[in-house]
Amino acid sequence: MKKINLAVVGATGMVGRTFLKVLEERDFPYENLYLFASAKSAGEKVTCKGIEYVVEELTEASFDRDIDIALFSAGGDISKKFAPIAASKGVIVVDNSSAWRMEKDVPLVVPEVNPQDIQWNKGIIANPNCSTIQAVVALKPLHDRYHIKRIIYSTYQSVSGTGVKGVRDLEEGLKGNDILSAYPHPIANNCLPHIDVFLENGYTKEEMKMIEETKKILGNYGLKITATTVRVPVFNSHSESINVELEKPFDLDEVREILAKSPGVVVEDDPSSNVYPLARRAAGTDAVYVGRIRRDYSIENGLNLWVVADNIRKGAATNAVQIAEIVAGSLKK
Repeated sequence: MKKINLAVVGATGMVGRTFLKVLEERDFPYENLYLFASAKSAGEKVTCKGIEYVVEELTEASFDRDIDIALFSAGGDISKKFAPIAASKGVIVVDNSSAWRMEKDVPLVVPEVNPQDIQWNKGIIANPNCSTIQAVVALKPLHDRYHIKRIIYSTYQSVSGTGVKGVRDLEEGLKGNDILSAYPHPIANNCLPHIDVFLENGYTKEEMKMIEETKKILGNYGLKITATTVRVPVFNSHSESINVELEKPFDLDEVREILAKSPGVVVEDDPSSNVYPLARRAAGTDAVYVGRIRRDYSIENGLNLWVVADNIRKGAATNAVQIAEIVAGSLKK
């Protein structure tokens, strides 16, 4: 693999800083690293692989230099403006916002699920929503073996999914100070069935993201899916109850075996010993944990899963770096 000139856009944010941590942990083979953020953050110093870097202000001229890959995590508006600029100059953009996910000509990629889609990128590759990523990592091997007819998502999503404001709201709320910088109601000791904005159809944008992104990633736009997404007073890691209806009969031991052999999946499923996926266990790791694997006896070929993953790592930064690794490997040596 050739040495890559790499850029990180949004380098001082929660996901941006995790990009740097993951790049260091995985020893991503970059030659030069360029860090960009808003004018407010320009001048900050950040360390990666033992080297201190000065964060630059992102401008339209930022990609005039020799950059191969850029990891974006600076919000949809920034991505809409600057990703096409970068792509026009030969940069492959891996974008963590929702700006490009449902664009027809933009691959939406989870490396364990559909890495082949990276090949048809036209300069921009989209990183899926955090809650979608962990779900499809668990569902893809089952879809391949039994074919999924219907999915019911119920999520329990941590405050870090909202960024630093969400974390602060929970920290202050647990001290008895109910501040509302991130949510319309206090999050401490509460559950909010409201992630992102409500749409005319009664769903939230987050729920529709999960529905539409799952169809695109699995390549099945006729798949029947519904979702309810809930913000819960947990600092890190998203938990999901996933109910699926399969077309083919299944054996539970075979389901466990398939999942245990699937890339990125760790099966934790021994209820008799109180072993099942936990948010605290997943935090700081890159795996997708699956447990509470059991039949849904209310329908034919029904299956229940409990799926947990770190939403900042596998749900955002690690997935993007994994995509960048595949892109880097395809570049000329």
